[in-house]
Amino acid sequence: MSADHDAALLVLDGVGHRYGERPVLDGISASIRPGECLALMGDNGSGKSTLLRLAVGRERPASGEVRFAGAPVDEDDPATRARIATVMDVGAHYPDLTVREHLMLVAVAHGLGRDADDVVDDMLVEHRLGDHADVFPGRLSSGQIQAMSLAAAFVRPHDLLVLDEPEQRLDARARAELIERLLEHKADGVAILLATHRDDLAGAVADRILVLDRYEAGTPGGDGDGGGDGGDDSAGPGTARPIDASCPAPRPHGGVGEPAPQSAR
Repeated sequence: MSADHDAALLVLDGVGHRYGERPVLDGISASIRPGECLALMGDNGSGKSTLLRLAVGRERPASGEVRFAGAPVDEDDPATRARIATVMDVGAHYPDLTVREHLMLVAVAHGLGRDADDVVDDMLVEHRLGDHADVFPGRLSSGQIQAMSLAAAFVRPHDLLVLDEPEQRLDARARAELIERLLEHKADGVAILLATHRDDLAGAVADRILVLDRYEAGTPGGDGDGGGDGGDDSAGPGTARPIDASCPAPRPHGGVGEPAPQSAR
């Protein structure tokens, strides 16, 4: 095992997956240390969301292994759940709970105790939900629903943050605030794995960017889209490749990782 993997909080080691006879991912390797962010980019259908589900243990890979804190990831393990916060289910909420009640439920469930009220109040202000604290989700805009989902992830303690297109439905101001918040989490030692379609988000936050090439039946490989190295006709289903300097997104917070195909370490 490499020194990078020894220090990593999350390790994807040769991960492959399929749904029935349809291959989705093949030989994906990556690792994320505390305080690092790995961004997944690629077309719809390239396997980004599937890889996120594998990373948190919601699904088991058909091949390879996912390790969290040195052990195979297990979503059913309470100790693992306590350390991983996610925003992956679009618009998931309880219709009969107010915004404040949603956040309080998460905060109390994750042991904030007497501090829960203050932490929730701060989170409502940070996400510009203070005026909607006692509103039910059915009366919120789609952007406010997304802000509530993000607040529910940030309100609880976590060592790993896994986000599936967190910029969805956010306006420009909210996206800028999201970038600032993610950078603060990195500075606090939180590891971040996110999928995004936005170059500005990935460029501002990610230490490494991994492009997933979508598998097309009847073709020899991925479609090569996503701003990477112009495509690789030998790429397999759901092949990952570190993005190169041709990406238009700025990358002020890190490089592209090792230039090996199908991995980002």
